[in-house]
Amino acid sequence: MRVREVHLVDGAPNRFRDKVLGYLALTKPRVIELLLVTTIPAMLLADRGTVDLMLILNTLFGGLLAAAGANTLNCVADADIDKVMKRTERRPLARATVPRSHALVFGLALSVGSFFWLWRTTNMLSAHLAGATIAFYVLVYTLLLKRRTSQNVVWGGAAGCMPVMIGWSAVTGTIGWQALVMFAIIFFWTPPHTWALAMKYKDDYRAAGVPMLPAVATEQQVTKQILIYTWLTVLATLALVPAAGWLYASVAALAGLWFLVMAHKLHAGVRRGDQVKPLRLFLQSNNYLALVFVALAVDSVLGLPTLF
Repeated sequence: MRVREVHLVDGAPNRFRDKVLGYLALTKPRVIELLLVTTIPAMLLADRGTVDLMLILNTLFGGLLAAAGANTLNCVADADIDKVMKRTERRPLARATVPRSHALVFGLALSVGSFFWLWRTTNMLSAHLAGATIAFYVLVYTLLLKRRTSQNVVWGGAAGCMPVMIGWSAVTGTIGWQALVMFAIIFFWTPPHTWALAMKYKDDYRAAGVPMLPAVATEQQVTKQILIYTWLTVLATLALVPAAGWLYASVAALAGLWFLVMAHKLHAGVRRGDQVKPLRLFLQSNNYLALVFVALAVDSVLGLPTLF
């Protein structure tokens, strides 16, 4: 009897920890990293030469709530396919760590909280942009596009571009051309980034009935599309040069060349029939985006003279 009591006492903290970790996993913390990588540079560029730390922290927290809410609702909508995909079979709803109804309430609470937080600490435009992002990601991408078209991540990826718009509007109360260019950078970057990962897990997508491009097209067709969008990404980064200084321009050019070389190597390898490693492009694409936006942040904080 005494042994059983000790077991129950020891087990309670573990169950509580598992619950907490389950709710945390629903928010997809690694995906939220994109928020930090892109929002801060956008705000620093909008307020070039100065740093409003409190505004940045408030915007990041509101954006974090929005991203966490959207990701949680995405998990609720995708619970059925997450169970059959090896890449996602350990997610909380796939393992029933968190009840689906609880996850739905959690996601809605985070989403509503993000709207009111941004409204009170930044401005109404930023709050509405966050709300629109959540609605687009869940209703348009997850429920409408993801299971119906191979172009799902092209258009659905627009949700991942919104942090720069929210960050810019939090500072200026408007949406400038610079914010639109940063939106374009992430919009064009998302397909090669996502398709490189999907090439490795294409059998998973087929099993789940999700028509991700690598699951329905040949590798040569996929890598050709990756190459096209990589070029568009690099050109978009260069379009931002007039708003930045020599530091950003240098890094954007050199990092862009590096990114293009990787994409060309992947496409050439597929055309030759080599055993390619698309996951390498997926991982390095993260580094590429981080390099470009960190350079933009540093350039903006230093207030380096713009080139034009």
